[in-house]
Amino acid sequence: MEQFLAVAVAHFLALLIPGVDFFLIARTTMTSGWRSASGACVGIACANGVFVAGAFAGLSVVTSPAVLLAVQGAGGAFLVVMGVAFLRAPVDVDLAAGAWGGPASWTRNLGLGLASGLLNPKNALFYVSLAATLTAASAGARVFYGAWMVAVVLAWDLFVAVALGSERALARLARLLPWLTRAAGGVLGLLGLGMIVTLAASLVG
Repeated sequence: MEQFLAVAVAHFLALLIPGVDFFLIARTTMTSGWRSASGACVGIACANGVFVAGAFAGLSVVTSPAVLLAVQGAGGAFLVVMGVAFLRAPVDVDLAAGAWGGPASWTRNLGLGLASGLLNPKNALFYVSLAATLTAASAGARVFYGAWMVAVVLAWDLFVAVALGSERALARLARLLPWLTRAAGGVLGLLGLGMIVTLAASLVG
């Protein structure tokens, strides 16, 4: 029980730190409603599930330098593209936040969420580090921990989407959305450029 509580607390505290996934969910929710944004939530949870499964199964490919470099490069490019998209996107708030965005919108957001999660090398490193502390745990316990973490990721992301997608929240954020969108775009773009520059420096060095 103590081990489970330690894993659960460490994982949840990591979730509380806003990152790329948070910006994606927030932006999608405030422009097309939480139901449409739930696609991104599912995609992010699936991406976390891939890393959890790889880390807990002891797959060396998860932390292979070549793979991490490839993920860093692709992730940096993805963040730059997302940042530019945020900067260029319309910033009107849809006050009908409960409206369903349609199957195409949900599927597109699912793909964006999956890409956001898979192209974030921090996810791989976090789960590998966490798995390293659980080498003594039984196979059944590791399966339970993995399922728990994926479920918590999905539940937390859906909570964020629903909270930000309420009419009251949208009404309060309507005036701030242009600034939030531009700020998020700038942050994502800078993060992406930073990853690319760091990767280039490591390859040259």
